[in-house]
Amino acid sequence: MNFIHHNHLGDIELTKRETSGMRLYNLPNGDWVPSITSVTSFYNRQIFINWRKKVGDAEADRITKRATTRGTDFHEAAQAYMMNLEMDWSEFMPLTKIMFAHAKPYLDRIDNIHAIERTLYSEYLGLAGRVDCIGEYEGELAVIDFKTSDKIKPEKWLENYFVQEMFYASAYYEMTGIPVKKLITLMVTPGGDVKVFDKRNKDEYIKLLVRYIKEFVQHNTQLSTNDK
Repeated sequence: MNFIHHNHLGDIELTKRETSGMRLYNLPNGDWVPSITSVTSFYNRQIFINWRKKVGDAEADRITKRATTRGTDFHEAAQAYMMNLEMDWSEFMPLTKIMFAHAKPYLDRIDNIHAIERTLYSEYLGLAGRVDCIGEYEGELAVIDFKTSDKIKPEKWLENYFVQEMFYASAYYEMTGIPVKKLITLMVTPGGDVKVFDKRNKDEYIKLLVRYIKEFVQHNTQLSTNDK
C-alpha cells in the first residue's frame, strides 16, 4: 500500500530535556513545558507504585525493559511501513515481524496521513508531546496510537491512553486549525491478537485531561513552595 501524506505542521521540532524524572519541551515562545506522558504518568503513579510492590523491583524492571524494547521496535516498523519505505526485516526483532503481520490489515485502514512521530504542543494547555500518527482511519481523521501488550487490556484500564490522545487532538487543532474526529488505540499482542479502541466522546476526555493537568500543576506548585 502507498500511503498519502499531508504536512500541515511544517518542519517545527522542539528542544527537550529531562529533569527530575520529567521530560520538558521548549516551546517557540520560550516556555519550558512538561510532556503529556509526564502528566499521565503522574496521575496514574499509585497504580504503578502498587504494581512494583506486588512483583518486586527486579521483576518490574525486567518487564518494563522488555515491554519498552518490544513497543519501540513495533513503532519503528509501523512508521517505516507508513512512510512507504522498503521493509528490511533484518533490522527488526523476529517477534516484531509476527506482530506486524497481524496488525497490517488494520494499518491498511489508515490513509491521508498528517503526522507520523511528530512533536505537538499547546501553549494554552502548557504541554507538549510526540504523537504516533494523525491520519484518516476508515475515512475519518483520527489520532492513532500504537500499543503493544502481552494481552489485550480491558478498556477500563486505558483511560490514560485516551486522555493522552485527546491532548494530541487538541494540540493539533491549536497548531493547524484542523479538527480531529476520533481517537484510535490500536493494540497488538505477541500472540497475534489485535484490538482497535475507537473513541468519539472527546468532550469526556478533554474534561479528564483538564483534571490530570490541574492535579499535576497543584502537586508541582506545592513542591516548589516547600522548597522555598
